Amino acid sequence: MKQIALLGATGSIGLQTLDVLRTHKEEFSLHAMAFGRNIKEAVPLIQEFNPAIIVVQDENAKRKLEREIDHSTILSGSGGLIEASVADSVDVVVNAVMGSIGLPATLKAIEAKKSIAIANKETLVTAGHLVMEAAHKHGVELLPVDSEHSAIYQALNGENAKDIHKLIITASGGSFRDKKREELIGVTVKDALNHPNWSMGAKITIDSASMMNKGLEVIEAHWLFNVPYDKIHVILHRESVIHSMVEFVDRSVMAQLGTADMKVPIQYALTYPDRLDLPLTKQLDLEEIATLHFEKMDMDRFPCLRMAYEAGRTAGSMTTVLNAANEEAVQLFLNNDILFLEIEQLIEKELTNHQVIHTPDLSTILSIDKTTRESVRSHLK
Repeated sequence: MKQIALLGATGSIGLQTLDVLRTHKEEFSLHAMAFGRNIKEAVPLIQEFNPAIIVVQDENAKRKLEREIDHSTILSGSGGLIEASVADSVDVVVNAVMGSIGLPATLKAIEAKKSIAIANKETLVTAGHLVMEAAHKHGVELLPVDSEHSAIYQALNGENAKDIHKLIITASGGSFRDKKREELIGVTVKDALNHPNWSMGAKITIDSASMMNKGLEVIEAHWLFNVPYDKIHVILHRESVIHSMVEFVDRSVMAQLGTADMKVPIQYALTYPDRLDLPLTKQLDLEEIATLHFEKMDMDRFPCLRMAYEAGRTAGSMTTVLNAANEEAVQLFLNNDILFLEIEQLIEKELTNHQVIHTPDLSTILSIDKTTRESVRSHLK
């Protein structure tokens, strides 16, 4: 039985991971769970799964949880995430936290030679060079949970990486795919959260609407598969049936297809190299779908995607700035403090003003992350 440490248990990916664990109780056990401050959501999950280790965001959340439950090991903060991730009993760490907060725990889990199921794209965007260097050093393979990267991973299974001609990442287009840029003036948070295909958390749904989500996935794919940016393409695919494709040098194209359900890549990461039945998910019926559509991405329509490519090619600390600025700007939008189009404006401002450090260490990355966030928040002052 695999023992799981789940970071981000009350988020969208975390809750779907728990659905998988419920379905295969004989295969998995939840040894540790970490969440932020959502005590109401977490308490029944703790009672159901009885994890040995619980981690919350801060001491205030810890005190609140201690008033709700009697548990011997309740930890908090980054140190708690690390302790849960490196616990001797843990076999697989599922990094499903939002944002760069999951980076130190991921690095420590790699050092402890844990299997890493990574749903937190910000970890690779912020510090891909450090994460992949550590993974190679300690012989740890990162198992992607993002549907797009899981699709590429599956398409490459048994293939030689030198035979890759290009990676093709599909994008649904998000909530505003049918709107022109001038129609985005004044769109609301409710509008942006109305994704046509996927059920996801608020932050990633906003990223999908701005297409930053796809930009972050491009950077993540660059690190996961060691492919240059010029060989990573994004195309609009409204149905979200083909999750990604790999074109090889002989012009063969391998595609992974499936329903728009994150439990499929989550379970694959947990069971790899094996597969298990997944009765929770509807089977794909191509006769019912009948037609698939593809469109070229417009970088002028989606400047966040353009900025992600530019930051990735610049490399170094630029991707740290991209990620931190985006996270803070998205939160400001969700709080109704800025307009939707101001998200990209704030990101571009931070990227323009940043002096690149080409090989930042962890402390430098964390410092740049912090100062970038402060700079974005200062927009409200």
